[in-house]
Amino acid sequence: MSPKSKVQSPKSDKVWTALAGRSGGGTLPRGQKRRRASLAAAVPMAPVVSNINDIRDIKPPVAIPNGWEWLWLALGVLAGAALLFALWKWWQYRRANVPVVPPVPAHVRAKQRLQEALALLTQPKPFCILVSDTIRAYLEEQFDFRAPERTTEEFLYELQATDLLSPEQKESLGKFLESCDLVKFARYEPGEPELQELHGSALRLIEETEPKPVPPLKETPEPRLQTQDAT
Repeated sequence: MSPKSKVQSPKSDKVWTALAGRSGGGTLPRGQKRRRASLAAAVPMAPVVSNINDIRDIKPPVAIPNGWEWLWLALGVLAGAALLFALWKWWQYRRANVPVVPPVPAHVRAKQRLQEALALLTQPKPFCILVSDTIRAYLEEQFDFRAPERTTEEFLYELQATDLLSPEQKESLGKFLESCDLVKFARYEPGEPELQELHGSALRLIEETEPKPVPPLKETPEPRLQTQDAT
């Protein structure tokens, strides 16, 4: 008999008990014993399998919220908001106290450009371009007369319909711009004396039309009360 036949399962015990009850005694004949042994060997034993998935790691401890954490969080938010407000106020104060540089008047910038044009007396075309552009830009800015894309004829025609310049100034300006156009477009090359005259004409027009300084008001002395000597 093999070792497996010696192992009895609960099911084989029940079969054994049933057979013993039928025979009427506690012992069985030899033939029945053989049947019992074969029957016990035929009944398989359920293997004991351990479920590995049932073994789990210990869960980490769960942090219990504390009321102090919310307090510190609220204090941090308030501190950040106060810092941002202080930075904003400092930026506003600095912006309000930045010294404002007054813009350079149009006539001052025009005179500076005419002074720079003197370095181009040996080059008639660049000289006339710079001088004529300076005068047009000055008139447009000084009198709010916008005509950046107009030709000389259109510029003078629009200017004639205004009272921005006197008749003598309009005539002088017309001759000045026509002389500059001869050099720029007709390849006329005047000498330095003629270029000096164009420069002087442009400078006179600026000086005649620039804002005049307002003289300061003179303080009138207060009249003194004359007191009569008591006789």
